[in-house]
Amino acid sequence: MFSDNLMPALLVLMDGSTYHGWSFGAPGTIMGEVVFNTGMTGYQEVMTDPSYRGQIVTFTYPELGNTGVNPEDEESHHPHVRGVIARNVCHQPSSWRMTQSLSDYLKHHGIPGIFGIDTRALTRQLRDTGVMNGAISTEILDPDELLRQLQAVPAMTGLNLVSEVTTTEPYEWSEPTAAVWECFPELGETTPPELTVVAIDFGIKRNILRRLTRYGCRVIVVPADTPAEQILSYEPDGIFLSNGPGDPAAVTEAPQIIRDLLEQQIPTFGICMGHQLIGLSLGAETFKLKFGHRGLNHPCGLSQQVEITSQNHGFAIDAETIPSTDIEISHLNLNDRTVAGLQHKTLPLFSVQYHPEASPGPHDADYLFRKFVALMR
Repeated sequence: MFSDNLMPALLVLMDGSTYHGWSFGAPGTIMGEVVFNTGMTGYQEVMTDPSYRGQIVTFTYPELGNTGVNPEDEESHHPHVRGVIARNVCHQPSSWRMTQSLSDYLKHHGIPGIFGIDTRALTRQLRDTGVMNGAISTEILDPDELLRQLQAVPAMTGLNLVSEVTTTEPYEWSEPTAAVWECFPELGETTPPELTVVAIDFGIKRNILRRLTRYGCRVIVVPADTPAEQILSYEPDGIFLSNGPGDPAAVTEAPQIIRDLLEQQIPTFGICMGHQLIGLSLGAETFKLKFGHRGLNHPCGLSQQVEITSQNHGFAIDAETIPSTDIEISHLNLNDRTVAGLQHKTLPLFSVQYHPEASPGPHDADYLFRKFVALMR
């Protein structure tokens, strides 16, 4: 099955569990939180999503890399995952769009991967015990020594990773969803921007920016710590709060910025980390999920309405701490009943825990961009 020149690799988890496999991508040693993603497609979008900063992703689909990689599917300038875990890797991909194999892509960006392990058993372990830190190495093949080094790595709880992925300077985004990928042809041609949206970048995905632009917005992206006064100087019709990595409670400067903006009663829309930060700014608390929600088929809804959604998050808003006088739950995750959406009772403010930009994933929730535009108009 494998050629003789494959390099051995070792995966060790914080609880001492050991998995032996083979290296693909870059050689070396990396450490981070080991999580799993259940999506059957979209591995490149996952790897380049800034929300995966600091994490080693286990892909539960049994073979990875069949269609290679291409620049059109990147959600940011480069991959953000620390490492990749796969059951099997396709070393001879085939796609008219590909420019590089997955293994060469990871090698180019210095990201190690391990394959040839039982990812089903690993996923079951993470579901039973919870996600935990792990290490992949082609250099340290002694499990005890690798575990000893792993024990010095901090857990995800309490980590502010937003500062590692946010833009350092404001910039304007003008690229809409490509016509060939547009799932809603009734939108017609992309119109010149009529609304100005300031997007606060906690680790924003490109397809979010494309959807906002597709719906007729001029999008100005600003760093996560931009003061409210500077944001208001752009005279925005709407404020967007993006996804991002790490513990939302550790992004301590954001809630006050959000509160200052909410005083202006400007329509505001938050996704994922942005949703969690809205909750924190309004007095709610967040907590870490046992193994998080990462995949493309999570049902969310309320009042007999269900959306199939794309998700990627390890923290959630504690429903018991939401101030009932001002804000209400608009969506629940129907797998575990955690909070998946909020809306304010009097302010033009709403948010969701999932990813309506569908990259990768279903398009059930694209209407939320239309809702945001309608609020601004």
